[in-house]
Amino acid sequence: MRLPFNVDLSGKVAVVTGGAGVLGGFWVDALAACGAKVAVLDRNLMLAEKKAAEVTANGGIAVGVEANVLDKDSLKKAHQLIQEKLGTCDILLNGAGGNHPKGTTTKEYLFPEDLSEDREETTTFFDLDEQGIRFVFDLNFLGTLLPSQEFSKDMIGKKGCTIINVSSMNAYTPLTKIPAYSGAKAAVSNFTQWLAVHLSKVGIRVNAIAPGFFVTQQNEALLKNPDGSYTERSRKILNSTPMGRFGEAEELIGVLLFLVNEEASSFVNGVVIPVDGGFSAYSGV
Repeated sequence: MRLPFNVDLSGKVAVVTGGAGVLGGFWVDALAACGAKVAVLDRNLMLAEKKAAEVTANGGIAVGVEANVLDKDSLKKAHQLIQEKLGTCDILLNGAGGNHPKGTTTKEYLFPEDLSEDREETTTFFDLDEQGIRFVFDLNFLGTLLPSQEFSKDMIGKKGCTIINVSSMNAYTPLTKIPAYSGAKAAVSNFTQWLAVHLSKVGIRVNAIAPGFFVTQQNEALLKNPDGSYTERSRKILNSTPMGRFGEAEELIGVLLFLVNEEASSFVNGVVIPVDGGFSAYSGV
């Protein structure tokens, strides 16, 4: 992997939840390339081990670990395994997250006819499923809080330890159709600030990255048509992004390395950094 700049993470143990995903995989590669021993956590052990094997083949140190970020017992077992194989955690990257169709409306706006016409294929605000919404909040918010509870215990009394959460531009201004995801990511941003304050006296920094729009396996169907062309939603996004394109996963690495590097960011605590091509700065005019 080509790094934007070099950071020495030798001797550090990094735990990455959602590490087998598209974005998570790039973060795993970057941390390993800097010398960290990386635990790749994922619900799917096969995918986690596959990613760890890729890192090892490239000369890094990594282990794939099965873990459910919503299950304390699962996290505890993962933690014990990581301590045995790699050592205690210095860096926690809470990368697990996602959306659910049952927490999503099919239209951007509600019209009166949506409530009276035959609308089998229409999901309005009133049709949003409680379980779907709960799933999104649990995965993004609890899926950040519970790993932080488990792995931050290792960091107390050590120097240069940090937690990095993954928020979203939805946390600043909610996108249409996805109220559950937007609300959940807003909770992640708020929790990042809270935890940064709470852990400040024991020397643990807590920050977050807020990606703009990146094409991943989870959202590709929403952003691209079957023929590869952009959907109407993609065109709206790109029209509101001054740089006029989607981000590349590699473009998240720079801010990650900045935040994990104690020499560069030792006084940076409780911030959420957008990586969005100017989306948050653009008023639409």
